Amino acid sequence: MAVLAPLEESMPHTASPAVVKAADLLEEATRTRAACPPVRTLFDAGDLETAYAVQQVNVRRALDAGRRIVGRKIGLTSTAVQRQLGVDQPDFGALFADMAVPQGGEVPAGRLLQPKVEAEVALVLAEDLPHRECTVVDVLRAVDFALPALEIVDSRIAGWDISLVDTVADNASCGLYVLGGTPVPLSGLDLRSVSMTMTRNGETVSQGTGADCLGSPLNAAVWLAQALAERGDPLRAGDLVLTGALGPMAPAAPCDVFDAHIFGLGSVQVGFAQEGAQS
Repeated sequence: MAVLAPLEESMPHTASPAVVKAADLLEEATRTRAACPPVRTLFDAGDLETAYAVQQVNVRRALDAGRRIVGRKIGLTSTAVQRQLGVDQPDFGALFADMAVPQGGEVPAGRLLQPKVEAEVALVLAEDLPHRECTVVDVLRAVDFALPALEIVDSRIAGWDISLVDTVADNASCGLYVLGGTPVPLSGLDLRSVSMTMTRNGETVSQGTGADCLGSPLNAAVWLAQALAERGDPLRAGDLVLTGALGPMAPAAPCDVFDAHIFGLGSVQVGFAQEGAQS
């Protein structure tokens, strides 16, 4: 695993020209709602450290603009999603408070470029996870409660033509997220065996289990805790962690309604406004 600089040490003014150019392209795509070409052509296609540096530039810009980080997402934990996108390992991105959509709420028309929806387990921490050698026991002790979640992923890269470095640079293709409303403690809950069914307009479009997320959502949380501790920016008490998809993601269109049920955790729903609807 590459050792990445802490966020505060990866400021835009210290970044290389290639990193800044890639960050500018992604930021412009976000601002204009017009997808950009892949950014992998701007640096070595296997250079994850540079891709995370691009991500950090735009995260820092968002913080400077007054946005607030509330946690992290883990991406590409499902082999089904890895196959869909042609990648072979997880990644992570930052979650901001303004990415939250209320349970049962609606995504305004034009808010995202090319959204897809996936169901996953969300964890909320009561304790820090500062250790590079974080274990499942550490995670179990640190988690306050779990929630069912929908992550609405989005790519600023045209046509989802992404490699691993493209999605890493693009804040792990973060879009929005929706959380169920009933906290569930982990005591007595086996996250590996939970089953998930997600429907779009009443038709099943994704199914899976906790085992489809790196063997267990807890394994995914361990991976994230280690990766962030390695870069000096560990998970903290109060952080929200989206642990990754339990099954394939499904594209979303105006007027779609998605429901996901995760056995033992409950259900979560979101809709997408019709074209031309005002937020």
